[in-house]
Order: sequence, then C-alpha cells, then structure tokens
Amino acid sequence: MSGHIHSSTMPTSSSQPLLQAAPGKRIALPVRVEPKVFFANERTFLSWLNFTVLLGSLAIGLLNFGDRIGRISAGVFTFVAMVVMMYALATFHWRADRIRKRLPGPYDDRFGPTVLCIFILAAILINFGLRFSEIRN
Repeated sequence: MSGHIHSSTMPTSSSQPLLQAAPGKRIALPVRVEPKVFFANERTFLSWLNFTVLLGSLAIGLLNFGDRIGRISAGVFTFVAMVVMMYALATFHWRADRIRKRLPGPYDDRFGPTVLCIFILAAILINFGLRFSEIRN
C-alpha cells in the first residue's frame, strides 16, 4: 500500500463514500453538496407546479363558463395539468435522490419542456378543432 488515501467509506445515509479522490489525484477530499443545489431542485419543482396550477385554473374557467366543447377542452387541459404535475414530482424525486447520493450530474431536463409544449399544443388544437367543427355544422 502506498500510504495515500484514495477513498474512505464512512457510515452515511447513502452508499457513496464520503471521501473521494478526483481522477488523477492521490488525495481524497470530502464530497460536498451545496445547499443551493437542493434549493434549486425545489425551486424548479415549484415552478412546474405553478404552471400546472395555471393550467388547472384555465380548465376550471372552461368548465364553469363553457359549453359542451368548453367542458371537453377543460377535461383535456385537466389531464395535461395532472400529467405535468406527476412528471414534475417524479423528476423532483429523481434529482433529489441523485443529489442525496452525490451522484455526478447532469441533472438537466431535456425532454420535459418539449413534451409539455406538445401536450399543450395538442390540447389547443383539440379545442380549435372542436370549435370549428361546431361552426361548420
């Protein structure tokens, strides 16, 4: 043994070692996760939830003050809001778990915003399609 510390496993809540040597380095340093990383994850989650509340408000407005097509559109927007809410919760827990276990990033969301835009576009197109089919009849 060369006498250098490469990693030391301390009892922690995760299975990752508390001390890890950087690639190419011989001295192990403690892995530190800044509190701002946890708060950024929570901020992102709350931002997604804020958007779902806005979608839900739109759905409630359509449900209360709309006709038959408005009620159908309200159901579609409610479905989109609930799917986005579940996706945001799953993403939040996935990121929090990776941060807690000190796993390397990236933690960015490459598909969520695109899928959200596709769902909203589909809901709007359904609304317009139903409205224009009613005008023709």
